[in-house]
Amino acid sequence: MLPLSLSAVRGGKAWAHMKIFLRISPLIFLLLFPVSGLPAALPLPITGIVAVVNDDIITSWELNQALQPVVREAEKKGTLSPAARNELRSSVITGLIDKKLAEQKIKELNIKVSDDELRQSIEDVKKQNKLTQEALVAALAGQGLTFEQYRSQMRDQLERLRLVSQEVKSKIQVGEQEMHDYYEANKSLFKEDETFRARHIFINIPKETTDQQLDLLTARVDAIWKECQGPSDFALLAGKYTEDATAKDGGNLGLFKKGDMQGEFVLLLERLKPGEVSGVIKTPSGFHIVKLEERIPGRVKSFEEVKPEIEERLYKKKSEERFNQWLAEMKKEATIEIRP
Repeated sequence: MLPLSLSAVRGGKAWAHMKIFLRISPLIFLLLFPVSGLPAALPLPITGIVAVVNDDIITSWELNQALQPVVREAEKKGTLSPAARNELRSSVITGLIDKKLAEQKIKELNIKVSDDELRQSIEDVKKQNKLTQEALVAALAGQGLTFEQYRSQMRDQLERLRLVSQEVKSKIQVGEQEMHDYYEANKSLFKEDETFRARHIFINIPKETTDQQLDLLTARVDAIWKECQGPSDFALLAGKYTEDATAKDGGNLGLFKKGDMQGEFVLLLERLKPGEVSGVIKTPSGFHIVKLEERIPGRVKSFEEVKPEIEERLYKKKSEERFNQWLAEMKKEATIEIRP
């Protein structure tokens, strides 16, 4: 499915002005983007009225369009009880009210997105997805959207991003001492596991190998292993014998952690000292001979190393708190009526 949100314009000029918004908590994006895939440019049929938000209404048609995909997703996990359906309905209505309040605030603050910004954002989407204009139009048609409806949705999204940046992001600060305190209280989050650097020789066992062929292959691997015990350079031997893509780099496996390896290799490397060569290891795919070149002990990263990550975590936490406060203030000042 073609991305319609700003996540698709990463890397473009318009994105350079918008990338700071991604620091906002993902929960806030529930307000930024429509709850459903409603074509924004289409007039909404007025059936029943579900809610009144200041001078605007939310129709039962809007609710049904927003609710249907939510119910379909929930039903994938099992049959929904009437109580569960009512809970979903209430949640979607709350989301539509929040969205309506945001639209009203955008009008009040006269937040505008220029045609040039809109055009650049769409160009960024096309570039990110390697689409021509014709391919974009075809992809949109597959989602039931015209290009004009898509432009309208993109403009709405840009406006909501700007609103949240103005009302939430600009009021958030993360202090140096605050980050230090978080680091000291959560050092376990920044621990690095022990790391290994190794090379290997891999000899493939072809499918449908007979017992006689396997015996011959085993004898060949044993001869290679004995050669590895001598003065020959292991990297040269790996380049000569190994039967996988690492041959061109002397069997280099690079750096890896325990979690990156199969169980038998974890036990093997824990026993080896740097410079030692393992015995022959047989797996369903083939034979392995491993040389451990280096073990790097696990450690706790320094504050300076993880400072950007800590700032990001605290920023998102504060942005969510500030957003909820801001939304609560808007609701308190608004006239909201939810009808049965």
